[in-house]
Amino acid sequence: MRVKVQSVLRRLQLGSGLVMLTYLFLHLVNHALGIWSLDLAGHGLVLALRLWHSTPGTIALYGAASLHFALALHTLYGRRHWALPPAEWIRLWAGLSLPLLLIRHAVTTRLASSIYGFEPDYERVIVVLLTSGTQGLQLALLAPGWIHGCLGLWFRLRQYPRARRMRPALLAFVVLLPLLSAAGFIRMMRAVEGKSLVLPPADPTLVAHQLALNTWRHDLVILYLALVASATISGLLRNGLERRRLRKNSLSS
Repeated sequence: MRVKVQSVLRRLQLGSGLVMLTYLFLHLVNHALGIWSLDLAGHGLVLALRLWHSTPGTIALYGAASLHFALALHTLYGRRHWALPPAEWIRLWAGLSLPLLLIRHAVTTRLASSIYGFEPDYERVIVVLLTSGTQGLQLALLAPGWIHGCLGLWFRLRQYPRARRMRPALLAFVVLLPLLSAAGFIRMMRAVEGKSLVLPPADPTLVAHQLALNTWRHDLVILYLALVASATISGLLRNGLERRRLRKNSLSS
C-alpha cells in the first residue's frame, strides 16, 4: 500500500512539475524574442497571458504550483537523512529559492492585475524594474526554477539509454535558453531606455497601491519561510525521536 502511495505521489510531483516547467519554458522563450524586437516579445506576452490567465490555464498553473509545493513540504518532513549528492543539493537550493524570487514578480503582475486592474506589458514591467533598480532580480528570476525543473526531469529520464545519448544536446539546450532569455531582456531594457532620455513614469495603478502590494510581498514571503522551516524542523525532530526510541529498544533488548 505504501509503495502505491509513493508511486502516486511521484506521478503527481512529475505532472505538476511539468506544468510549471512548461510555464518557465514559454516565459524564457518570450524573453528571448526580445532579441529581435520589443514588439515581437509583446505579441508573445499577449498570447502567454491569454493562455495562463484563462480559467483552465489559471487552474492548471496555480493548482500545479500549490500541489508541487505541498509535495515539497511532504518531502522535507519525510526525509530521513540529509547526506545528498551535489546534484540533489543544487536541485533543492533551486527549488526552495525560486518562490522567494517569484513572489515579487507574481505580486507585481498577476496579483496587481487581478485585484487592481494593472495590465502588464513588457514596457510597463521594465519601467517598474528600472525605476526600482531591480532589473538584475528579473534576470535571475527564472534561473532557479529552470535548473530545478530540468534536474528533476533529468533524474527521471537518465535511466533511458536514448536520454543518456542525448545528454550533450540536452545540456546545451538547458544552458542556451536562459542565456538567450537574458540577452532578449537586456535588449528590451535598452529599447525602453532608448525611447527617450527620461524614463516614462511608473504605471499610476502600481504607484497608488504600492504599499498594499509591498504588504502582500512581505506576508507571502514570511508565510513561505514559515512553512518550509516548520516542515524541516518537524522532520528533524521526528527523526531525532525515532533514533532515541530505537536506541532505547536496543538497550532494553
